[in-house]
Amino acid sequence: QVHLEESGGGSVQSGGSLRLSCEVSGYISNSGCMGWFREAPGKEREGVAAIDSDGRPTYAESVEGRFTISQDNARKTLYLEMNSLKPEDTAMYYCAADSRGSTGWLLLNLVGAENFSWGQGTQVTVSS
Repeated sequence: QVHLEESGGGSVQSGGSLRLSCEVSGYISNSGCMGWFREAPGKEREGVAAIDSDGRPTYAESVEGRFTISQDNARKTLYLEMNSLKPEDTAMYYCAADSRGSTGWLLLNLVGAENFSWGQGTQVTVSS
């Protein structure tokens, strides 16, 4: 079983930056994929960024060029560097993992989500 714990959320002004972290415990297969999702009030949860076992990132169009996903070599910590933040980035951000095996695109589009492990979330608020 995989346990995920996010940290690093907060409140910033438009144009600011934040770095989210997700501590991973438990087994992630060599083909497992991890990523970040967000959920704003009244909206569905959406994929933001994912990274596969080879370190290849996949991004949602809305964050491409502003957000960077990375992981440490042991795949025990997942990061999301968020720059040029906008008010529309305001949401609860969740870390997720498909420990069985997946690709960035599949993860971001919630394919096989019934098998995902989720963290509790960290709030990001961007004021204009």
